Amino acid sequence: MLQAGFWLSFGAVALIFYVASGWTGREARALQWLRVQWAITAGLAPAALFLFSQVSVVGPLANALAIPFVSAVITPLALLAAVLPLDALLHLAEWLTQWLLEYLDWCAQLPAAAWQQHAPPLWATLLALAGVAWLLLPAGFPWRALGIALMAPAFALPAPAPAPGEAWVTTLDVGQGLAVVVRTANRALLYDAGPAFGAEADSGERIVAPYLRATGVGRLDALVLTHNDTDHTGGAWSVLAAMEVARLLHSLPGSHPALALAAATQRCARGMAWEWDGVSFEMLHPAPTSAARRRNDESCVLRVRTAGGAMLLTGDIERGAEMEIARSGLARADVLLVPHHGSRTSSSAELLDAVRPRHAIIAVGYRSRFGHPHAEVLARYAAAGIAPLRTDRDGAVTVRLGAGAPGLEPERARRARYWHVPPPGA
Repeated sequence: MLQAGFWLSFGAVALIFYVASGWTGREARALQWLRVQWAITAGLAPAALFLFSQVSVVGPLANALAIPFVSAVITPLALLAAVLPLDALLHLAEWLTQWLLEYLDWCAQLPAAAWQQHAPPLWATLLALAGVAWLLLPAGFPWRALGIALMAPAFALPAPAPAPGEAWVTTLDVGQGLAVVVRTANRALLYDAGPAFGAEADSGERIVAPYLRATGVGRLDALVLTHNDTDHTGGAWSVLAAMEVARLLHSLPGSHPALALAAATQRCARGMAWEWDGVSFEMLHPAPTSAARRRNDESCVLRVRTAGGAMLLTGDIERGAEMEIARSGLARADVLLVPHHGSRTSSSAELLDAVRPRHAIIAVGYRSRFGHPHAEVLARYAAAGIAPLRTDRDGAVTVRLGAGAPGLEPERARRARYWHVPPPGA
């Protein structure tokens, strides 16, 4: 019931009934089929943009074969095999299904197979759905083409973006891993790319790239891979394949395969600094003379700073690197991305004294098998008067840095579901 495909399927059937309501039976079958394909393609476009930030352009080509083939051939064969004990029927149905899937994959690989853009706002989506209903009215209704005007905002409005001098920093909910998107007025940076979920899927493909597309980011000006742990680099291959990445900053071994996919690479080092759209970026770790021996302590530590505040992104640093950063005197920030997912080996008292954050965010997986965040770490933040937001509980967290005090926006609070609201008196 909560899957988008469930409702899109019902929507497609409703569209077929809607456009077929005026048929007299005298129309040619080919004309009826074309009207159905047009209705499904145009009718589902606003919802597909809202849900997936893309619309299939090759849908009619795929459906031209898939719908009749599944309805008239594959499904009858499968049903017949349920009655007659003939394995040959099932083998034939399986072979035909495999052939159909290869055809659909060929369609998906065609140039410009999908229209991709940022997700339109809800009001523009609803307006576009009204435009679709007007556009698909039966012949004879006046001014049906005006439906296109109602659909235009969903396709033409620019994506929301920070103003010059502002930065939006979003810590994504990728489970047990880390991926942070930093956006300025005209630039975008990805700090780590989340974990791999297995040989066939990773968070870059399923979470990071779709989020970037939905927010209107089509190119990354920088990708930072903090260190060589798969919960931070597992999604990098999918991100590098999905969009152009101008520069890769890293603390990876020279043989790491991700380095071969980037146009330009550079090792992280304290002292690196640049400015985008009035927002300052400073690399605080590792120092060129760092004595780090643990892989986690090689993490790239980045501070994002505006006129009104700063956020410190810490990767998986542990006590050794924290002491180096604390002694540098450069770590002051209003918002702290809690090091190493709240591990017991991190968030030392020295680091908290040096950073003096007002807010903290923990990127952690639901019921983390590592026991993150550790109770001692949470107690340390509580003693400092900080109640950290957590991605496993609050969803993705966006920090808005600008001229005033930083603002924090948890996704679960912004888009609460009815089952998240406690009953009265609870």
